[in-house]
Amino acid sequence: MSNPLLENTTLPQFSKIKPEHIENAIDTLLAEAREVVDKQLQASNKYSWGNLVEPIENIEDQLNKTWSPISHMNSVVNTDELRDAYNACLPKLSEYSTEMGQNKALFNAYQYIAKSAEFSNLDIAQQKIINNALRDFRLSGIDLSKEKQQRYKEISKELSSLSSKYEENLLDATNAWSKHITNVSELAGLSEIALAQAKQTAESQNKDGWVITLQFPSYIAVMTYADNRELRKEHYTAFATRSSEQGPDAGKWDNSQIMEDTLALRHEKALLLGFDNYAEYSLATKMANKPADVIDFLENLADKSLDNAKQDLVDLTKFAKEQYNIDQLQTWDIGYFSEKMRQHFYQLSQEEVKAYFPATRVIPGLFSVVEKLYGLKISEITDFESWHPDARFFEIKDEDNQLRGQFYLDLYAREKKRGGAWMDDCVGRKKSGDKIQIPVAYLTCNFTPPTGNDPSLLTHDEVQTLFHEFGHGLQHMMTKIDHLGVSGINGVEWDAVELPSQFMENWCWEKEALDLISGHYQTGEKLPDELFQKMLNAKNFQAGMMMVRQLEFSLFDFKMHQQYTPSKGGQIYKILNEIRDQVAVIQPPEFNRFAHGFSHIFAGGYAAGYYSYKWAEVLSSDAYSLFEEKGIFDQETGKSFLHNILETGGSEDAMQLFVKFRGREPEIDALLRHTGIKA
Repeated sequence: MSNPLLENTTLPQFSKIKPEHIENAIDTLLAEAREVVDKQLQASNKYSWGNLVEPIENIEDQLNKTWSPISHMNSVVNTDELRDAYNACLPKLSEYSTEMGQNKALFNAYQYIAKSAEFSNLDIAQQKIINNALRDFRLSGIDLSKEKQQRYKEISKELSSLSSKYEENLLDATNAWSKHITNVSELAGLSEIALAQAKQTAESQNKDGWVITLQFPSYIAVMTYADNRELRKEHYTAFATRSSEQGPDAGKWDNSQIMEDTLALRHEKALLLGFDNYAEYSLATKMANKPADVIDFLENLADKSLDNAKQDLVDLTKFAKEQYNIDQLQTWDIGYFSEKMRQHFYQLSQEEVKAYFPATRVIPGLFSVVEKLYGLKISEITDFESWHPDARFFEIKDEDNQLRGQFYLDLYAREKKRGGAWMDDCVGRKKSGDKIQIPVAYLTCNFTPPTGNDPSLLTHDEVQTLFHEFGHGLQHMMTKIDHLGVSGINGVEWDAVELPSQFMENWCWEKEALDLISGHYQTGEKLPDELFQKMLNAKNFQAGMMMVRQLEFSLFDFKMHQQYTPSKGGQIYKILNEIRDQVAVIQPPEFNRFAHGFSHIFAGGYAAGYYSYKWAEVLSSDAYSLFEEKGIFDQETGKSFLHNILETGGSEDAMQLFVKFRGREPEIDALLRHTGIKA
């Protein structure tokens, strides 16, 4: 049987990839990788970049390029057969990774290179790869006894499986719930666009009327606009109890034990490696030096924000009482009355704003912003292998007409697709001889699909999400580093990896940029000055509440991992409630199971690292303040950001690169100013 995953094509052959190809391809490449490592270790005892690091990098690049479309398809066109094949490979990949990390001969070979005369002749990126590898050997248990190494290997395998199962439960629980509505009056308050989408969903299920779901565009429309308070409560309850022991599907896809097991295994792993807890272990690959630094940073922000947040809630409560005679706000009322309040005081309707941001205008506008900033040209390629009709494909060329990167764009929510928005790498940049391997990215979102003859209309928040993910994509694609270990986002400290993404969001608030990305979906009219001014006036509406909500997530994640003790277990909701008492102004109902759907930390890479979003916001706000001084499309400043941040990957420490761009270390003032929170 020919296997498209083993054919050395430039890009994945998505239409040909079948579940039965997956395990065979991964087994084959893992065997080849082991063979290459053994061969290079035995070929010489005078190790060098050329006879050790490069051959291993090449075979692992093949492995990564094969796993990439498998992992991606599992996220965006999930099926039972694909899921089974994907899950069968996870322990094998985990075992290989741990095996390499605990390979004493390989560790000694890297140490040999680090101490050799050749090391000083390597470029900065190569030296960083060697140093990172030596750090990672220690984080993989190279110094442990055989017995402890075996336990470490078992833990890593189990954590990989738990992460996948957590995500599957969340996906299945999200897809399972829907509500069929035959009387449109129950959906009073929803826009024509949201109603059309609910009708389209019903038609796809061969039903009359309207269907609402837990897909985010449907959920947020109901929570923000539905006048029916009981419907909002029902929808909120289903969403807030997904994959838990509560709610309409109580216990069916319950993540409770998975979360407990995950925390226990992470703690055990950290102890094995000599750390006091998983939070401490997490910081080994981040900018922050010690847990106290992270907690001080978050609590300092909370101190500066809490008064604003409390006032935000007082104002909202007063508004709901005076205007709607609501005595007690419930969690499912917050979004609804916040939108009413925004419209009342700022005459700003999100539905009115959406009309000016059709995806058909926002995407080319985004490309124009990037062109003005960095001199890049982006064009669409229509002939390519795809996993779904929604997917599109583009290439990026620089001012010298050199191809720098390519990316897939998959914008719309659908069943069998993981929620949220993300950038992932398909192919990483590396140099072999005179040939450059062009980096390729996946950019994935979950926006409302086009309805009838109308294009997809994005909220301003969704426009920012698109810019955010494109910022990640630019760091992956614009890299000029020729070695995979630190090209693109590889090797970048985790708490700096959100800098380029959050940085890009700033242009969504500049009229000069908005003129490029806006155009009424019916008339083509640019965003009117009056409407833009309303958006600016409302920009920091409830900024205090939004700030403390993110701080709640960050402190919960970090302290839960820091305070874990085997005798008490995860204490997940006890700790979460303590954090809420400390920094939150909105207390959700007892049945809320937020942590059961917090995939960033239980199924993503953000365990004891969710604070990175806030830290990167400090970096991005401070970086952007230089554009505020020089001009938002100042080419010299744009080129400096391109050269010092986007092109450098993880070849140097993030703080060094930030200082090269900004001329000093980051300061918090710009973030507080941008969010309207006074220092």
